[in-house]
Amino acid sequence: MPQWEHLWVNANLATMATPIPSLGLIQNAAIAANNGHISWIGSMDDLPTPHDHLAHTFTDVKNHWITPGLIDCHTHLIFGGQRSNEYQRRLQGESYEAIARAGGGIVSTVAATRKTTASVLQDSASSRLARLHTEGITTVEIKSGYGLDTATELKMLQVGRALESDFPGTIQLSFLGAHAVPREFTSQPDDYIEIICNEMLPQVVDLKLADAVDAFCEGIAFTPSQVERVFKAAQKSGLPIKLHADQLSDLGGAALAARFGALSADHLEHAAEEGIAAMATSGTTAVLLPGAWYFTHATKLPPIESFRAHGVPMAIATDCNPGSSPATSLLLMLNMACTLFRFTIEEALLGVTRHAAGALGLSKQIGMLEVGHQADLAIWDIQEPAELCYWMGANPCVEVICAGQATRNHKF
Repeated sequence: MPQWEHLWVNANLATMATPIPSLGLIQNAAIAANNGHISWIGSMDDLPTPHDHLAHTFTDVKNHWITPGLIDCHTHLIFGGQRSNEYQRRLQGESYEAIARAGGGIVSTVAATRKTTASVLQDSASSRLARLHTEGITTVEIKSGYGLDTATELKMLQVGRALESDFPGTIQLSFLGAHAVPREFTSQPDDYIEIICNEMLPQVVDLKLADAVDAFCEGIAFTPSQVERVFKAAQKSGLPIKLHADQLSDLGGAALAARFGALSADHLEHAAEEGIAAMATSGTTAVLLPGAWYFTHATKLPPIESFRAHGVPMAIATDCNPGSSPATSLLLMLNMACTLFRFTIEEALLGVTRHAAGALGLSKQIGMLEVGHQADLAIWDIQEPAELCYWMGANPCVEVICAGQATRNHKF
């Protein structure tokens, strides 16, 4: 009787299971799966022969590389409309912050999203999700935050849950009611925070619509004290925390995230040394978003050297959204992280696998090729892993495996 359900042989593996600078490379290797999880991994020389009798499904990948399925750990994939007009204004010299303060930015997408039906939101988000999946992405985090009223926030999260039936991989949903102050509460932001804590969040929890709670701590969004109120409510609800922090200014967001034991603090261009040290102590992952940095013409780089010095794990994500990062290519973000942020190849690849899993609180399930982890794999037609960061606009992914099941027709 075969001992495994699936076996992939003649592979080169980047397991991501060992610390930097190694990617846990195993050449001339094989990997097997049972019940959606990795059950064996190692050298071809350690496999009994004949190989094709060891599993119900046997695949010779012909020396292609296999990595864990990639993880996009920060997206705003569900939204109505688009903001190309704001892009044109930025090309003429207006800043992202100035456009937001003039009534554009997040609140303009809020208006469009409130008007868009759930079915249209689902169709457009499903299309973006499919593009990510073709690049080897098997896990995607999706935030709400373009509703800013109870009905639309719930609508967005319900669309997110509906997307789980369209997507063969894993979707994590974050409730981001504290994304911006809605126009109807411009002069009463504290009243809106009360609605988030006492009306929105309880319904989100009762309906099991979120896996985490997020907030935007910034001058154009919410103060640290307002975010703290949301975080305390999230803790009472039992949901983990994430934070958009220190993107445009240093409001102590990194330290705030660390104080509440956040899974991640994201953006962080203006994060202070004190906050970075606190993140290291709390185990909070730094999620860096080169697409947003590039698209908004930002000039202040994230403090990469400080993250390295303190041992803060760094993840990379698309931040797919209509205003500051209309990106649906995580592979392009790898190139940007290396070129713009001076990531090493190893840092970049860990940033979309092992460290991205940490940013979602899923380190024990995904992000590495390791026995017991979910059998999420991406198979690549490349000569070495560095090519995933090297090519711009190319997609060398030839097959995606989610929980042991192939989701595309292989090309090898």
